[in-house]
Amino acid sequence: MEFSVFGERLAQGSGIEELMHDLGRAMEEGGEGMMMLGGGQPAMIPELTTLWRERLQEILEQDGGVENLVGTYDPPGGQTEFLEALVSFFKEEFGWALSRENLAITAGGQTAFFLLFNALAGLQPDGSRKKILLPLVPEYIGYANQAVSEDIFVALMPKIEAIGEHQFKYKVDFEALEVTEEIAAICVSRPTNPSGNVLRDEEIQQLSDIAKEHGIPLIIDNAYGAPFPHIFFAEASPCWDDHVILTMSLSKIGLPGTRTGIVLASPDVAAAVTSMVAISGLANGNLGQRLTLPLIENGELYRLSKQVVKPFYQEKSHLAQYWVAQYFEETLPYRVHLSEGALFLWIHFEGLPISSRELYERLKKRGVLVISGDYFFFGLEEEWQHTQECIRVTYTMPAEIVEEGIRVIGEEVSKVYREKCE
Repeated sequence: MEFSVFGERLAQGSGIEELMHDLGRAMEEGGEGMMMLGGGQPAMIPELTTLWRERLQEILEQDGGVENLVGTYDPPGGQTEFLEALVSFFKEEFGWALSRENLAITAGGQTAFFLLFNALAGLQPDGSRKKILLPLVPEYIGYANQAVSEDIFVALMPKIEAIGEHQFKYKVDFEALEVTEEIAAICVSRPTNPSGNVLRDEEIQQLSDIAKEHGIPLIIDNAYGAPFPHIFFAEASPCWDDHVILTMSLSKIGLPGTRTGIVLASPDVAAAVTSMVAISGLANGNLGQRLTLPLIENGELYRLSKQVVKPFYQEKSHLAQYWVAQYFEETLPYRVHLSEGALFLWIHFEGLPISSRELYERLKKRGVLVISGDYFFFGLEEEWQHTQECIRVTYTMPAEIVEEGIRVIGEEVSKVYREKCE
């Protein structure tokens, strides 16, 4: 079968597909004994699981509830009541001057970025080609292969701030940041998958000012951020403006299976996303919007995010860091990125004698599945050894699995360094 350029890029495999397949294969090979510290699956928080059961029951008992849930098409831009609830919420909580025309719903955040990236970057009507600027890597691997015809990312190497003996933080190198004519938009995730990095308010403001000065949008991937699921452990304020495209998701609030993404943007961008949704998928799923509608209207979703979701993951992060300090040898040359949000620990092993992919394979043989860090450094034009020395570890699994997995990682990495010295 011969495919088009579009088909070759999207149907012939990708980093994110390889990772997902690998996760599945590892489970099949490792069975119940595999410690799954590689995926981004949110934890099942008991209070939220109970809430979703109750909401489903309420919908089932409503007159016409089932019919509205599974028997109707919502408008491609989203359910009207859901959009109105979001508008009211954002106005009341953050004072944002917006209307329903600023919002569009997509089938998850991944879909939102596929539509946005391809609407903004790539081949332009005048024959020129534009790209998306990533001012900080590592960045979310799910972006990497979303262009329909060509590579569209250019990435900036970060500054690295060492913190104490075993921590560090990535920062935007604003002195090296240059916005040329080929840049269609600037894009950051906040908090960042994989590193858990949170750009400070002043950094976001500086990026916003740069984007506005050049007449391009700043895209902020808010899948883990405020107002929901609010998996922020650092001080950070939600940000939106006319030139900002803010994306959100219901996945990390405990509803990944509903595939509900939210795009907050200027009316022309929101209308474009709505049009693309209609063409590519007709309409979005109803479940996520109907489950959360009353919880957005009464502010309960925001309260739960701050008072239940954030503390739940913050405690898991603290425990994971404690186990790293306990099971990693003090002489091991490691640093953990400052855990400021999201669901992961990002660990750098300075001078790692083998590549992170080789380390991944060794750990998999011992029943621990992590993610090799090199996948997350796409868009860089220069070689950088650092990209081969990092792994991503999720801490959403049950505590005993995370603890044992971290113990094995520490043991195996120490063994790698000893082998180098022998």
